[in-house]
Amino acid sequence: MRMMSGLWIPFSASLLAALVTTIGIYVIRHFEGWGRRNSTYFACFAAGVLISVSFLHIVPKSLGMNEQAPLYLLAGYMFMHLFNRFVTAYVCDKNPEFAIGLVPLLGIGFHSFLDGVVYSITFSVGIFTGILATIGMVLHEFPEGIITYLLLIRGGGSPKQSLVLAFLAAAVSTPLGTLLSYPMISRIEPSLLGALLSVSAGALIYVGATHLLPQAEREPARYSLLALASGILVAAGIIVSNG
Repeated sequence: MRMMSGLWIPFSASLLAALVTTIGIYVIRHFEGWGRRNSTYFACFAAGVLISVSFLHIVPKSLGMNEQAPLYLLAGYMFMHLFNRFVTAYVCDKNPEFAIGLVPLLGIGFHSFLDGVVYSITFSVGIFTGILATIGMVLHEFPEGIITYLLLIRGGGSPKQSLVLAFLAAAVSTPLGTLLSYPMISRIEPSLLGALLSVSAGALIYVGATHLLPQAEREPARYSLLALASGILVAAGIIVSNG
């Protein structure tokens, strides 16, 4: 009973994150023309956020929790690379653009699931700590929903299919992560969490540096560098405010 009474606070925070992500998906679904015209800016902004958060926050934190964190970081990156190669070899013969949406979908889904785990951890430490973490993480949920949907659309998915997959990967996975992790949170070894964070960082770096930025370079936009810089500044601001 005590565990259930403590669960509702982090679970509510994860539902808020899922709601903000869903709003992003809804907006881009109903204003797709606007989204397509500005997709390069969203890609650059998201790349700045993902890469910066990984290098400035997730990687240093995981290093403090697991001495082998660099190995798990490399493993996460290489896993995404090999998965991309697999998709390219066995899926892209039928749909050569499918990997553009599928590979980032895996990384974003894993990242969003770990966001739910983070809610469980931070609120277990203290309410104030959990609130600070919630403010920081929720800020990037809106563009994350937009980017996830657009990547699937650009990868050849239908609007309905892209809507469902983006909702499941970017929104539903967060409260699911909270629900599954909270009962076990007191049993999770810091070294195991550090390993998971490192794998997540590797996946996010791959998504940002190997998928989002090259797409932005292929479709140059006037203010793309400004969008990238804005993503970096937002990520840095979140990290500083949560520090």
